[in-house]
Amino acid sequence: MKVISIVGARPQLVKLAPIAAAFAETEHEHFIVHTGQHYDADLSDVFFDGLGIPDPDVHLGAGSGSHGTQTGSVLTKLDPVLEREKPDWVLVYGDTNSTIAGALSAVKMHLPVAHLEAGLRSFNRRMPEEHNRILTDHCADVLLAPTAKAMDHLSDEGLKDRAVLAGDVMVDICLRIRDAVLAGEHPAPALPEGIDPERPFVLATLHRPDNTDDPQRLAAIMDSLAKLSVPVALLAHPRLVTRAAEHGINLAQGSVHVGRPLPYAGLVAAVLASSAVVTDSGGLQKEAFLLERITTTIRPETEWVETVDSGWNVLVPDPHEMSPDEWAATVSRAAPTGAPGTPYGDGRAAQNVVRIMEQWKGGSRRV
Repeated sequence: MKVISIVGARPQLVKLAPIAAAFAETEHEHFIVHTGQHYDADLSDVFFDGLGIPDPDVHLGAGSGSHGTQTGSVLTKLDPVLEREKPDWVLVYGDTNSTIAGALSAVKMHLPVAHLEAGLRSFNRRMPEEHNRILTDHCADVLLAPTAKAMDHLSDEGLKDRAVLAGDVMVDICLRIRDAVLAGEHPAPALPEGIDPERPFVLATLHRPDNTDDPQRLAAIMDSLAKLSVPVALLAHPRLVTRAAEHGINLAQGSVHVGRPLPYAGLVAAVLASSAVVTDSGGLQKEAFLLERITTTIRPETEWVETVDSGWNVLVPDPHEMSPDEWAATVSRAAPTGAPGTPYGDGRAAQNVVRIMEQWKGGSRRV
């Protein structure tokens, strides 16, 4: 069986690591295409180096641009690769422009598509990720759902016959790296200057368009972070840096100390060292949950509802609309009693994915 994995953004590279390891244990051919959607080395190269992922077989170099430009670039460059390689499966990951481009290129060539992390829904159509995940689910041949809730969403949309509960591959890699960090197998993370890992601090990330594109909203969010009484380690995504510069907003203000995005092991170590997390990232919400750190998510909704239902995550759409005391109390609240449970699986999702693709070889709608 020949499988082509199409990846291009940081979260997909993290998910690729356990999948690549699982395929390496088989006789199947696993071919990796990197679209280049994330072209910054902090969001791409360090993950291949740090997670032991094989080098990509093809790098498309799509780069940045509007959603249409980026998606179109991946489609244009991917078509000849799929035509040449003729895989048994095209495996797409998550909800980025690389995901939908990979799915569209494959289905138009009548190549079976498997969607990893299928069935997630935020029900916020303003999010480009929501468009990508819905469209990909409806054109894919097998839907590899990470959770029971994701299976419910797929059933509600008439996709039950193509859906299989595989578990979440992020659990596989997060728990493996957690154990290695706790065993001292990774160096201390490169936290922003002024952050003492031995003292309480909040780890923060911010990158979504709804939070960064409007200058007034971004300024208000940064003001809320700056007024926290504990230091804030802001790992600044390139999008945030660019938008802040365009808006004339200083990120390093008040309690906020600015640093660069971290390699995955460094991020896990930083979460473990932190007292709390503030983010708008879907991946970091879940990673903090798995690492048992309270999280405050600056969004009105989340696709990872289990993190909220358990009390480990709280949604705050507009922190600047809360009083400083209320905001500080939310960010620094006590952790729920008891373990968070295992709604995302037992850490063997990658092996499940390989097994399911073996069983469904040829796709669910083979003609």
